[in-house]
Parts: sequence; structure tokens; C-alpha cells
Amino acid sequence: MPEKPDLPENRPVRASAVRVLLRLWPYLRPVRARFFTAAAVAVVASCLSLVIPLVLKWLVDGPVADRDPGGVWLGALYLLLLGITEAALFGLRRWLVARPLSSVEARMREDLYGRLQRLPIAFHDRWASGQLLSRGTTDLMVIRMFLAFPLTFLLVNGVTILVGCALLLAQDGTLGLVLLAPVIPLVVLCSYFEKRYGTVSRRAQDQVGDLTTVVEESVLGIRIVKGFGRHRSQADAFRRLASLLRSTELSKARLLAAIWAVITVLPELAIGTALVLGSVRVADGDLSAGTLVAFLSTALALRWPVDSIGFLLAMSQEAVTATQRYFEVLDAEPERDADAGTGSAGAAGGREAGVRFEKVTFRYPDAPDGAPPVLDAVDLHVRPGETLALVGATGSGKTTLTALVPRLHEATGGRILLDGEDIALMERERLRSLVAVAFEEPTLFSASVGENVLMGAGPGAGEPELGRALGIAQADGFVGRLPEGSATQVGEQGLSLSGGQRQRLALARAVAGRPRFLVLDDPLSALDVHTEARVEAALREVLRETTALVVAHRPSTVMLADRVALLSGGRITAVGTHQELLRASVEYAWLMSGEGRAAGEAAGAGEGGGER
Repeated sequence: MPEKPDLPENRPVRASAVRVLLRLWPYLRPVRARFFTAAAVAVVASCLSLVIPLVLKWLVDGPVADRDPGGVWLGALYLLLLGITEAALFGLRRWLVARPLSSVEARMREDLYGRLQRLPIAFHDRWASGQLLSRGTTDLMVIRMFLAFPLTFLLVNGVTILVGCALLLAQDGTLGLVLLAPVIPLVVLCSYFEKRYGTVSRRAQDQVGDLTTVVEESVLGIRIVKGFGRHRSQADAFRRLASLLRSTELSKARLLAAIWAVITVLPELAIGTALVLGSVRVADGDLSAGTLVAFLSTALALRWPVDSIGFLLAMSQEAVTATQRYFEVLDAEPERDADAGTGSAGAAGGREAGVRFEKVTFRYPDAPDGAPPVLDAVDLHVRPGETLALVGATGSGKTTLTALVPRLHEATGGRILLDGEDIALMERERLRSLVAVAFEEPTLFSASVGENVLMGAGPGAGEPELGRALGIAQADGFVGRLPEGSATQVGEQGLSLSGGQRQRLALARAVAGRPRFLVLDDPLSALDVHTEARVEAALREVLRETTALVVAHRPSTVMLADRVALLSGGRITAVGTHQELLRASVEYAWLMSGEGRAAGEAAGAGEGGGER
């Protein structure tokens, strides 16, 4: 498998467990009253179990020794009431934490989703979608389970063990010291176990993310998998990752089994030793039978709190890694707007209408050191109301240049002006209300046709805007033939539609809001020649009302533009009309020829059909 990039999920855990878990406190603060009440109730319930040995001591040394049946029945009643009370209190604890913790999980999931919407495209380019999905599902479930059980019972069992040890020492100091002898080796072993288990747990959760990515890609790309007969290779890739995850889970199981065995064996040896010594002392008359019964009953009552340490520490370590993975996303730097009040700054020398690129430079954040920029000091002006076609060889940076206008990527150098206003100083919400985009690879959501199209319109848009947009994109015909018209659900990624239909709906979405600026990335590439001609005719009317930048590969698309700009080597090397560039630029003439377009399409297919 290829080496993974240096992403947060591939780095070892360094922060302390307590420091990581303390980051959950803001989510717990609103429900802290019920949460702390539940913990207090659980402590009381657990400590009640330590009262039972005291009742047994009274019962053995009193009514049983005195052969008093009434006292025996009274003691039995006390034990029954203690058991019922303990069960009721634990039930109350569950009721107290159930609703608050579900709301904590919901708020965390909302915050994660909200942050994902605000993170820049560069972040999503680097992170596998499966890693993000696993953080919003598996990791949040692990955190909720930790808050509901291990967090409380680490406190409850810790208090129970301390109270129980005090009772043991109070009942008999010698036997108490015998039982406390394993404490130091247990602490050392648990510390070692915690570090080892934390490392393996992190590895397992990252591998779950990798496996989720493979499953998601196989489902979304099922047509490619089946079309090329790659189901076996995909199954092999899944099997390798699943086998790797299984191996890691087995490592976790071995660690847990080892610590559980040690935690179980050492206390059992101590209890056995105390039983032998206590029996000898009872026989010698140095210890009452009731005291020995109470002592052993207390020791046995502490078995579960002690035995559960390994299990609770394992769940806690999984929660630590899940919390760390969750906050890795929340800690990522979101898209930020300029400070309020700076958005009115314009170009030097006055406000100039249209779209202007001034010395715009761009390189991708993950580009190797020393690699040339994708865009290098681009100067370009799209006049108000003008349509400018952007032409260039595959990989020349056309898509990257258009992505800078709505700030899907941030320019590395230079600036872009809309009507004289620097887009870097504009709020993104305002900027994107002015600029509409349609990409070469259209993305549709699991919603109705109408909802997908009106996503590009403003609030309150309805049937008139929908009908106009579908008409411009020449999509009203096939939409009308769908089972429920514009209310038809298109399904995930719109895969129930053809490529041309998806592209027309994406174009309709771009023009639905009558945008002031329009950015189109080869929007007609998937259309047949007849549909393309009809769409172009309708699109000409729209382009008269807006300022547009259109990536073009074919002469028919270029003819929609008033002027053409040639992008070559990351720079604008020529600007003019189509006829002017045909006469003045050999590269442009070659690109517009059948030979040049065929070479560009072949290169695009070889690169996966896209460019940056």
C-alpha cells in the first residue's frame, strides 16, 4: 500500500489522556447537574454493596451464633432491602444519563458537520471521506458509550475500592495488608497497558476509517467497478484492509486478555491467602467467624470493581483516541472572512467593474517544494457584461483559475477584483451570492430535481425560477417525463440520470438565481450536438445579463464568448476574439483543431478526466 501523507490521523497520540478527555467538558457542561447526580447515585448504590458484609458480620456473630431465628429473618430482610435499594439506584442512574448523553452526542455531531461545511477545499482534498465518516459515526458512538459507562464507573469503582480498603483495614489490619499487597504491581501493569492499548486502539480506529473509504468508493463507483470487471480487485483491497483491521483487533484482544488475567489472578491469590490465614486465626480464637465472613464478603464485593479496571481502561483509551480524532477535524482551520469593515476596500485608482485578475499566483498546499506554481502572475480582465472563454491545454490550470473566483481555493499571491472590490476582503456568503458556478463534473444530491436546481437560487425561489432555469438548460423536456416531474428524487449523486441530464441540471442550478457573475467549467461537454445547440441558444440570452468566465474546449463553446483568453504554462499568453487568436496564436489554432482537441481529450482521460 502507498505511504500515507502526514495527516493528523497518521500521527501518534502525544497528549495526555486526561487533557484530551477534558475537551469534552464544554459539551457536558449544559447537562452537568444530571450527570453529576447520576454519578453520586451510582457511588451510593455501589457503596451499599459494602454494607452487606457488615450485616453478615452482625448476622453470623449475633443471631446465628445465638441460634435466634427471628434475628436471622430480620437480617435476611435487611439484606433484601439493601439489594432492592442498590438495584433501584442503578436504574435511576441509567435514567438520569440516557437523555442528556444523547443530546451531547447530537450536539457533537452537529458541530462536526458544521465544521466540515466551513473547512476549505484543500482540507477535503487531503482527507479521505471514510476517515471523516468514521469520526461522525463510530468515534461519536465510542465517546457516548464512554460518557455513559466507563467515565462514571472509573469514579464509582475508585471510590468503592477506597471505601472497601478502609473497611478491610478497619476489620483486620493484617488481613487487609495481605489483600492490598497486589496494588503496586497492578498500578504499574495498568500504566504499561494503557500506553500500549492506546497506540493499538488508535491504529484500529484509523483502519476503520480506511475501510469505510473503500466501501464508500466501491458503492459510489459501482458502475466503474462492474463496467471494468474490477469487483475482484476491489474485493481483494477490501479483504486486505479487513484482514489488517482484524489483526489489529486481535492485538487489542490479546492486550485486554493479558491485563484482565493479571488483574484477576493477583487479587484471587491475595483473597486465597487471606482466607487461609483468616481460617487459621479463627481456629486459634484470634478472629471471630463473623469478622472473617464480613472480611471475605467485602473482598468479594470488591472483585468486580477491581476486575473491571482493565475493561474500563480499554474503553477509556478508545474514547481518548476517538476524542482526539474528533477534535482533529474541529481544530482544522476553517475558511475565514476578512474583519468587519474591510470589505469595502476597492482597487487602487477607483472601482472598476467586471472581474479582474491582478498578478494572481496559485500553488496547491500539498505541492512539492520547488514545484512551479499552477498559476503564475495571471493578469486578466473580464469586462462588465462580457463573456470571456478560457482556453488551454489539459492541466494548464483553467479549472483552478475558475475555482479562485468563488474562493474555493485561496490565491497564493495577487488579488481578484469583482467590480473593483477585492474578493479576499468580502464575506464568503456575500461573494457566493454574487457568483454562480457550474462544474464539468456535476454533483447532485439525494433530493428532488427541483430541490437540486433551486439550491442555486435565493430564498423564496419557487416554480417560476425553476421553470426558467430548466428551460435555459434545455432540461424541462426530460424532467417533464420523469415519474413525478421536478419532484422526482434523483438518488445519490444523481446516478439515476445520464451524464448529459446531470450536466443540464447543474447548469440550471447555476443560472437559477440570475447571478451577477457566472463561472462555467466546460458546462456542455456531456451533451450531444443537437442538445448542445439548443442549450447554447438559450444560454446566450442568460450571458447577456451577466459577466461570465467560461472554460471551453470546443469551438462551439468558444463562440458563446465575446473574447477568448489562452492559458499556457500558468500564464495568460494571448487575449482576443476567436478569429484573432486563430490568426495570431499557433497554440490556440492547434487546440481548436480536431487534432488538438483529440489530444486534449485523450490526455484528460489519461489523467482521470479532470484537471486542477
